[in-house]
Amino acid sequence: MKRRHFVNLFSSASGAALLSAHAPGWAQAVARRAASADDRILVLVELKGGNDGLNTVVPYTDSAYYQLRPVIGIKPDEVIRLDGTTGLHPELRPLLALWEKGELGIVQGVGYPQPNLSHFRSIEIWETASKSNEYLSDGWATRGLKAGLAARRNFTAEGVLIGGGEAGALAGARAVSLNNPEAFVNESKFAQGMEGPQPGSNAALAYLMQVEGDINQAAQGLRSEKYNFSTQFPAGAFGNGVRAAAQVVASQRGKAGVPVITLTLGSFDTHQNQPGTHANLLRQLAEGMAALKSSLTELDAWDRTLVMTFSEFGRRARQNNSNGTDHGTVAPHFVAGGAVRGGLYGQPPDLSRLDATQNALYSTDFRQLYATVARDWWGVSPDAVTRGNFEALKFLRT
Repeated sequence: MKRRHFVNLFSSASGAALLSAHAPGWAQAVARRAASADDRILVLVELKGGNDGLNTVVPYTDSAYYQLRPVIGIKPDEVIRLDGTTGLHPELRPLLALWEKGELGIVQGVGYPQPNLSHFRSIEIWETASKSNEYLSDGWATRGLKAGLAARRNFTAEGVLIGGGEAGALAGARAVSLNNPEAFVNESKFAQGMEGPQPGSNAALAYLMQVEGDINQAAQGLRSEKYNFSTQFPAGAFGNGVRAAAQVVASQRGKAGVPVITLTLGSFDTHQNQPGTHANLLRQLAEGMAALKSSLTELDAWDRTLVMTFSEFGRRARQNNSNGTDHGTVAPHFVAGGAVRGGLYGQPPDLSRLDATQNALYSTDFRQLYATVARDWWGVSPDAVTRGNFEALKFLRT
């Protein structure tokens, strides 16, 4: 049976999914690092559909930007100015407190060679850290776990996916998919009470039984009294996801914890009438990130948390005839946390120098972000994660 079959079977049986748990023959290399790094949390926020980077981090003094976007460009007097040339979309104002405190970094011009503009293929490239012409089965975060992180701690689960059923960066890891911790625990009680056939000599059935056991074990590990936050979480699906992420962290106090949590917001596939849709999505992102900072600060966990956004691609530099943007290449991404060294990293796209498809050229390879997480956050070999030599950035203090 394929991994996807396991996911679907246990999603319907217990309301939760354990994604590719303990694949047979899984070899774990041990890389030594500081013990404190084992308690760190990585929160990955997927901006699903391809976020328009130019209207997110705005080059408000660049005349080429307004020539390319005469209707949908963010006007200079609307921009939240970060310096003399760069600003944020006005709906990102909740992020300004993070910026002013030096806990928000913006990595500019992020992309990769020979970009693929298919949603499905490009997000696969991002999630596996593959080259454009290769196909990998394990996620980049999973390789970080295998490189030593999971070998040193008996994590409750290696990851929790909130608001999305695909394993993504955690493909191949012992990762639990849920909408909120309480529902996950309650539904998995049903799985605990089920009687199933004995595996006998059937290897596939034995593997299924092992997966079911891991679901129940992870459910028990997430069991705790509901933490009553003073933080006011935003309404809506993304706000609920942020609340669930905070509750996962609360449930792990005093335990080995969960090293990776993923959240999803979208769709950013704004081919038409972009301004209103994009503004609403960015407002949800900013309010959610502000609530995440507030709730994790309550738990004394903000300083050991790194939040990082990603998206399959950016949007084309020139607006289309429907007041939207089509699939493009580069985009900026946010990193936030108590250990982040705030500021601008990398170079913004040069809008006077577009490629043959009228897309901007990247200046920062997305695998540089992963190399930074591997080296400076997890203390493992970046090569094990990126499968190549990519220079780490300097947005982390630790």
